[in-house]
Amino acid sequence: MSWNKVAVVGAGLIKMGELFEQSYEDMAAGAFRAAVASVDKGFDPQAVEAAFVATQRGTLWGQEGIGGNTVPSAIGLAGIPCTRIENACPSGSDAFRVGAMAVASEVHDLVLVIGVEKMRDKSTEEGLLSRAAAGHPILTRGETAPVLFAPFATRHMHEFGTTREMLASVAVKNHHNGALDPYAHFQDEVTIEQVLASPPVCSPLHLLDCCPQTDGAAAVLLAPAERAHEFTDRPVFVAGFGVATDHPYLHEKVSFVGLKATVDASKRAYAMAGIGPADVDMCEVHDCFTITEILDVEDLGFFEKGKGGVASLEGETSLTGRIPVNTSGGLLAKGHPIGATGIAQITECWWQLRGDAGERQVAIRNGFALQHNVGGRGSGVSVVNILTANP
Repeated sequence: MSWNKVAVVGAGLIKMGELFEQSYEDMAAGAFRAAVASVDKGFDPQAVEAAFVATQRGTLWGQEGIGGNTVPSAIGLAGIPCTRIENACPSGSDAFRVGAMAVASEVHDLVLVIGVEKMRDKSTEEGLLSRAAAGHPILTRGETAPVLFAPFATRHMHEFGTTREMLASVAVKNHHNGALDPYAHFQDEVTIEQVLASPPVCSPLHLLDCCPQTDGAAAVLLAPAERAHEFTDRPVFVAGFGVATDHPYLHEKVSFVGLKATVDASKRAYAMAGIGPADVDMCEVHDCFTITEILDVEDLGFFEKGKGGVASLEGETSLTGRIPVNTSGGLLAKGHPIGATGIAQITECWWQLRGDAGERQVAIRNGFALQHNVGGRGSGVSVVNILTANP
């Protein structure tokens, strides 16, 4: 049986991109307004009892007070309890999980979970991502995110015959989906040839194998399942979730063809939801690089290990495929504003389950959607959330 104690009654986001004209607070306010406006029967913003803010702003900017003590004021809710949550790339996913637990525990009834991230106001050269990825002063010297993921691509190629064309097919699919998503950072289609010809970053990864740095914000509103009817006749419920960790350094990994944290987190989420991979209608997964999506769809149980690249190339993860993956455009096209990413993925799952995804809408048969992030030093943490339209 699904957990189903908490309902998502509203969700929204702002258009992702290089938002130099918007402040951190502007973006938060925009996402909050979008979530409130999405509630079918209306929602009084002052009814929010507590907020959980996902952001890496402190880590990235060296201002640790930003987030938990600024967002309530920015959205007109100064005075409410507010907690900042930072857990690397899955920050938004984990904030969603914590918000759901706050509602299920009856500590709060109506909860806002919001993710906000400013990525583009400072350059990587100024230490933006190097600060976030800082690890051992010698063992990880010179490592960047592409350097961390490239070995997984080369090993997957070695063991399973995965090709660069298979990697490129992930980017082609996600940019196609992003072109249909008005909130995506990139809204242009690309071809396999363009991906292969894009500038090399870290072999075998090229520029179009990599997600962009993006500004953005997203928000969801949570309520007890028994109160969902007050806000909507089409609620989406939290069916289950799972979190897992792994060793943070590459030399500690037991495999370079999978991410153990994702495997363990998904097992916990499936068990809590009472379902298996075959029951999932669509998923939003962490595609910071093309190889990451291939690892994800295998680690989450959608395809046999080593078959993820073939599945992508053959269209099994497309909008009309066996398991549509990253219908929003994924991180590759929609962007990766770290704290907001997981909540933006949740919003896409919410739209899909309600039949509100427009041109991106996929067939919903079983009523389940899965959202996933993995990240941190050496992809050492993963979060999986499962949503359902089934009461």
